[in-house]
Amino acid sequence: MPAFRITPAVADAFPDTLIALVTATGLRGHEPWPHTTAALEDLEQQLADGPWHPADETDPRIEAWHTAYRSFGTNPRRIRPSVDALGRRLAKKGTLPRINPAVDSYNAISVRHGLPAGAFDVDHVTGDVDIRYADGTESFTPLGEPDTVENPKPGEIIYADTTGVLTRHWNHRDAHRTRVTEDSTHVAFVLETLHATRDGDLLKVAAEELQGLLASHAEQTAVHFLSPAHPQAGA
Repeated sequence: MPAFRITPAVADAFPDTLIALVTATGLRGHEPWPHTTAALEDLEQQLADGPWHPADETDPRIEAWHTAYRSFGTNPRRIRPSVDALGRRLAKKGTLPRINPAVDSYNAISVRHGLPAGAFDVDHVTGDVDIRYADGTESFTPLGEPDTVENPKPGEIIYADTTGVLTRHWNHRDAHRTRVTEDSTHVAFVLETLHATRDGDLLKVAAEELQGLLASHAEQTAVHFLSPAHPQAGA
């Protein structure tokens, strides 16, 4: 497992950050995941019945990410945090996408709790992963666009390994290289909050729920936490 690190500059700028790192090895993505299917259907039914709706940009959990995006020069209404975009899609269409069991699992947890989530196929990660400010020379190939190469803006917060960018705009979009598929067997999932003092307990519940969805379809799972006080997890 690579190490995941919050760099000092990001920790200083966002001192209340807490990131859950949920790891799974021996993942079996080709078998049915009934609990994940049920989690997606439950959210869709709750929306249809009316007592629940996904967090939007008026929610403090989403608003905090919009503020963070603006701080590093990204317009969050044009380039939205992943949980914001996913919640808007659910609210508009009434359904969540079905990608594959592992991705569907973190999408369900993300929307349920209003927390950004992502995942990386660790077998395609090179070296360790830093959450850091971009210098603008890094390369990024967006998920689903294997022939496209972008460069992040200098000062944009990214996840990056020794090869390139894994996620742009902190949590807007993941890279094609480390995408999670049915064939992925070694996966690192992340769940994030910028306000641990307010939402830390919520994040821990979400991480436990995600681990619960993964556990019966993996040889081993674990949960670690990164924060400015404990900026490294993994290897």
